[in-house]
Amino acid sequence: MRLYAVRTGIVRTDGNIVEVILESLKRQNLQLENGDVLVIASKIVSYVEGRVAKLSDVEPSDEAKELAEKFSLQLEFAELILSEADEIYGGVEGALLTLKDGVLIANAGIDNKNAPAGSVVLWPKNAEEWAKRLREEIIHRTDKQIAVLIVDSGLIPLRLGTNGLALAVGGFKPVIDLRGEKDIFGKPLTITRHAVADDLASAAHLLMGEAAEKTPIVLIKEAPVVFDEGVYGSSSMMISPDECIFMSSRCP
Repeated sequence: MRLYAVRTGIVRTDGNIVEVILESLKRQNLQLENGDVLVIASKIVSYVEGRVAKLSDVEPSDEAKELAEKFSLQLEFAELILSEADEIYGGVEGALLTLKDGVLIANAGIDNKNAPAGSVVLWPKNAEEWAKRLREEIIHRTDKQIAVLIVDSGLIPLRLGTNGLALAVGGFKPVIDLRGEKDIFGKPLTITRHAVADDLASAAHLLMGEAAEKTPIVLIKEAPVVFDEGVYGSSSMMISPDECIFMSSRCP
C-alpha cells in the first residue's frame, strides 16, 4: 500500500472539492488509477457546505451556561455542542464526551482548529451523501473507478492523542466480518470484525497532520480493501451500546 499526501491551498466556502482534488493531484504529478482510494478531510467538506459558525452569532442558553461553567468552555461553544450533539455524557476541562451520528466524539465534532478567528467548524450535515456525490463526479471526470473515504480525527479511550476516524465511505466495504474465520492455530474467530475504513483513516491522518500542513487529501494506492458500489455512513460502522465494551461496562 502506498500513500501520498496531497497539498492544497486553503479551501474556501465557495470552493469546488472535485476541482481542488484534481488540480492538486495534477500539480503533484499524481495520476488516479482504478482501485485508488481518495481520503478527504471532513473539514474541507464542511467548509464547502458552509458549516462554519461564527461564535458571535450564537446566543447561549441557560443549559449552555451551566455546561460552560462546569467544564471551562466558552459559552457560545457550549451552546453549539448542545445543538449538534445527539447525547452528552459528561466531560473534562475543555471538552465534552458526546454522541453524534452514532459516533462517540469530543464536542460533537465541532472544532476551532483551522477555523477563522472567532469561528468554529461543524461536521458535514451528511457525510454519506458527500462520499457518494464526490465519488460519482470524480469517476465521471476521470473515468477511473476510485473509492472515497471522508475522515476526521477522533480519540481512543485512555490513549493519548488523536487518530483517524472514518465518517463515510463510497466504493468499498468499511468493515470486514471475520467471525467464523480461523486463526493460525485453526481456532474459529468469534467476535472479530476488522475496521478497515478506520484503519485507512488513521494511516491518512498521519500524513494529513493536525496543524498547518494544508494536506487535507491523501491518495492511497493498492489499499487492501474489498471494493464494491456501496455507500456507507456512520450507521454501517457502529456497534450498539449494549455490545460496546466502553458503553456497557460498569466498574464493580
